Amino acid sequence: MMLDTQCRALLDKAAAANLPGPEQSSAEEARELYKRSRLPLQPPKPEMGAVRDILIDGSRGSLRLREFRPKGLHERRDLPALVYFHGGGWVIGDIDTHDTLCRELSDGSGAAVYSVNYAKAPEHQFPAAVDDSLLATRHVIASHAELGIDPARVGTGGDSAGGNLATVVAQALRGTLSHPLALQLLIYPVTDLRLSTPSYQTYAQGYGLTAIAMRHFRDTYLRDEADIADTRASPLLATNLSGMPPALVLTAGFDPLRDEGAAYADALSAAGNPTQYICFERQIHGFIVMGGAVDEANTAVRLCADYLRSRFSSISGS
Repeated sequence: MMLDTQCRALLDKAAAANLPGPEQSSAEEARELYKRSRLPLQPPKPEMGAVRDILIDGSRGSLRLREFRPKGLHERRDLPALVYFHGGGWVIGDIDTHDTLCRELSDGSGAAVYSVNYAKAPEHQFPAAVDDSLLATRHVIASHAELGIDPARVGTGGDSAGGNLATVVAQALRGTLSHPLALQLLIYPVTDLRLSTPSYQTYAQGYGLTAIAMRHFRDTYLRDEADIADTRASPLLATNLSGMPPALVLTAGFDPLRDEGAAYADALSAAGNPTQYICFERQIHGFIVMGGAVDEANTAVRLCADYLRSRFSSISGS
C-alpha cells in the first residue's frame, strides 16, 4: 500500500527540519514543539453556537473541560454529548491542540462535546489521567440538567492516548450508570502498552510517531513496569469485555499502533459488542488533526461525526 502523498510531503518536510523527538526533549519543550508543528496543519475552525471552559474540583485542584455546542442547536436542553480525551502520549497535547477537532465533531454530529484537560506526565503519572477522565465523565453525566444534555446519550471518545482513556473509562463505568454509555469513538487508540505487535517493528521509524517515542511516552506515563499489565493502562488485556458500549475504532495503516487498534476492535466484537472498524490504509498516526494539509483527515472527521449522529439518533431520549 502506498503512503498518502500529502502525508509523504509532511514527513519529508519534518525530516528536513530535523526536529527533536519527544524522547530528546523536556516535557515542556515537547509540548511547545507539538503545538508549533501541528496547529498550522489544522483546517479552519468551524463556527460554534457556544464554547466555554468549565472548571470542576479534582484531587489536584481544578480540572478544566471545554464545552462545544453546535450552531443552531446550542440552546437545546437535550443534546447528546461526547466526552473527548485528546491524544499526545499522556505527556503532550491539550484542549487547545484539539480544539478544532472537537468543534468539527460537534458541528458535524449535532452533539455537545466536552474536551477534558486531564493531568499529564511526568508531573502526574498513571493513574492520574484515568482518575481525571473518570471524574470528568461522571461530572458531565451527573450535571446533565444543568448542562442541557441527555444522560441517555453520552459517549466517550479520543485519539491515541485519548482513545486509551476513552475506552478505559467505558470499562470502568460499565454497569454503574443509570443509562449505559451510548458509544465509544476510538481513533488509533493505545490498547496494549507491551508495545510488541508486528506494526511496532514495521513502522518503528520514518512515519511520524516512532517506536522509540512511544516507549518514551509509556515510560514517562507509567510508574513502573508492573503498570503495563494494569487494564487501566492496557485495556486490551481485560479478560472480560462484555457489555461495553458500541464502538467505532479507526486506525491508520502506517502507524505503530495499527495492530493493537485492530486487535481491540476484534476483542470488542468477539465479546458481543457492536463494533465497526475502519483502517485508513495510507495514513500515519495523528493524521485526523491535519485536515488543513491532508484531505483524508477531513474524510475521517466526517466519518466519525456521521457515526456519532447515527448512533445518538438511534437511542431514545431519557
